[in-house]
Amino acid sequence: MILKYLGLGLLLSTAPAARPPAPAPTYPWLTTPPAAAQSLARRIAPPAGCQRVAVANGSWGAWLRGLPLRPAGTPARLYNGQLKNNQAVVAAVVDIDPGTKDLQQCADAVMRLRAEYLFGVNPNKIHFHLTTGYDAWFSDYVAGTTFRVRGEQVGPAPKPAEAPTHAALGRYLLPVFGYAGTLSLSREVQPVALAQVQPGDVLVHGGSPGHAVLVADVAENPRSGQRYILLMQSYMPAQNIHLLRNVSRPALGAWFAVPGPAEAEFDTPEWTFGRAELGRLD
Repeated sequence: MILKYLGLGLLLSTAPAARPPAPAPTYPWLTTPPAAAQSLARRIAPPAGCQRVAVANGSWGAWLRGLPLRPAGTPARLYNGQLKNNQAVVAAVVDIDPGTKDLQQCADAVMRLRAEYLFGVNPNKIHFHLTTGYDAWFSDYVAGTTFRVRGEQVGPAPKPAEAPTHAALGRYLLPVFGYAGTLSLSREVQPVALAQVQPGDVLVHGGSPGHAVLVADVAENPRSGQRYILLMQSYMPAQNIHLLRNVSRPALGAWFAVPGPAEAEFDTPEWTFGRAELGRLD
């Protein structure tokens, strides 16, 4: 009997410990926690007969699904408070500021959201390449190194060190927005086939002009295998980040059917992308 108890104790002692629950996603620009009912995933139901694809807890995709939206019917505005001209393409407005300068445009909106996500996960991973190729790290910025632009050359420059606060993140991003764009973002991403699209991927055409939209979510019809995606963008001039409305197929609301292999292009309301212009951030 003693041996039985000893054996039971051995089994209990070697049982794997339960994993702690993943921390709730954080949206550090907000002064109060967002209401769950206003999250992207709660507000935007998947198309009929579809299910959202699985994402890992704490992942970039899970964070995007929790993004807070402003009340239904909120118009998209420019950085200066004026209304965006084309309100017909706006399905919902993300509850995040557009800044006060004409800087947070299309690629910048992707970088802003990515930086905000990483700020809550691991701020030391925040970095973006400028169009020149210079790699600007947030960790360097707060440690006392920014960058200076002289003609076509970009190099490090000293600045006062500071704590890695959210306010510091905003100061770091402003010059990054000024010297990074669709061309540099197109080099940051790894190519992904449209059929393998996941939340957090980016459709990006690098150039001048160029454009970038973020894949905010993905749903799939389990019978047909057809995938649908939610798209999020800013535009020119800098404006509220907003979910796009499918103006070509209004019955889908904010969802867009992923084009099949025979289709060479992917039409979005304010830009047409080639099917090879989907990429994934590391």
